[in-house]
Amino acid sequence: MTTNGTFAAHERPAPPAASRVDWVDYAKGICIIMVVMMNSVLGVELAAGQTGFMHLVVAFAKPFRMPDFFLISGLFLSVVIDRDWRTYLDRKVMHFAYFYVLWLTIQFAFKAPTFAAEQGWPHVGWFYLESFIEPLGTLWFIYLLPIFFVVAKATRRLPALAVWAVAAALEMAHISVGWTVIDEFAARFVYFYSGYLFARHVFALSDAARANPRLALGALLAWALANAAIVYFGFSEMPVISLALGLCGASAVIVIGTLLASRRRLDFLRYCGEHSIVIYLAFFLPMAISRTLLLKLSPDQHIGSISLTVTIVGVVGALVTWWAARAAGANFLFERPAAFWIVPKKPRPSLQAAE
Repeated sequence: MTTNGTFAAHERPAPPAASRVDWVDYAKGICIIMVVMMNSVLGVELAAGQTGFMHLVVAFAKPFRMPDFFLISGLFLSVVIDRDWRTYLDRKVMHFAYFYVLWLTIQFAFKAPTFAAEQGWPHVGWFYLESFIEPLGTLWFIYLLPIFFVVAKATRRLPALAVWAVAAALEMAHISVGWTVIDEFAARFVYFYSGYLFARHVFALSDAARANPRLALGALLAWALANAAIVYFGFSEMPVISLALGLCGASAVIVIGTLLASRRRLDFLRYCGEHSIVIYLAFFLPMAISRTLLLKLSPDQHIGSISLTVTIVGVVGALVTWWAARAAGANFLFERPAAFWIVPKKPRPSLQAAE
């Protein structure tokens, strides 16, 4: 253990550079599908003016959907946090900044006519510039993640448990000032930092679930019932409870990912997790197109069924977009070109945390 209370990189379980941790990919696959589902379901329900059965699934997942994503994002941080600032900023800030600017521009190319029809073309330009301060729509995650990486390294010399306590207090304060960066930082940083600080315990949890699958299944059942009851009775966003649900839900997803990985079941989840950044960047377009078409062509279809279909199209459509981009030589859409690297990439496989 280091002087600030964290575990040194060599003391934490980390995968060899040439391999991936299977349960991490499964967990990330579950997370990215839940993210697409949330955006799909709420978008369909808003457009239709009514809710369907998928609304219950989204509500159930709300306490842990993003906490788990952020926790996993911090899981391998100890491996890279001691790099020099130049390299660190290239890998953890420039990486996401490139994709944010690129996909912000792509999204604007599709959404600009709608924005112009609502408030005029001059407003579109201001709105684009404003999006560098107030992240646009679904892209807020990759806008916020570099901030988390910078704060984690900047506070490296501070007592880790004290940093975690402040982060937990921010989450429980349920800050809402109307600026996504501040609101989401306060609500999510504790989960990212928990992934970094408690990585050894996360890996131990996965090992325990793999060694005792029946006990793990029983624990998952108890968690699911408790989470559903707390959400149903409206207690899920209360201070302390929201933090507990986020951490317990993230742990549950990790256990589910471990059990699936141990049996090699639902391999498409692993594939989605391995390419979660691809899905996250590109799902907006197939989601929006399928939502518009289904609501227009099948107005009598159940809203829940439409929401489920839009979710599937969003995930598959994003992967198809990636496959098409590779076939067309447009790799820059999902891979940062060498011209945008501050520190040249080394010729070796990257850790899962690179995503």
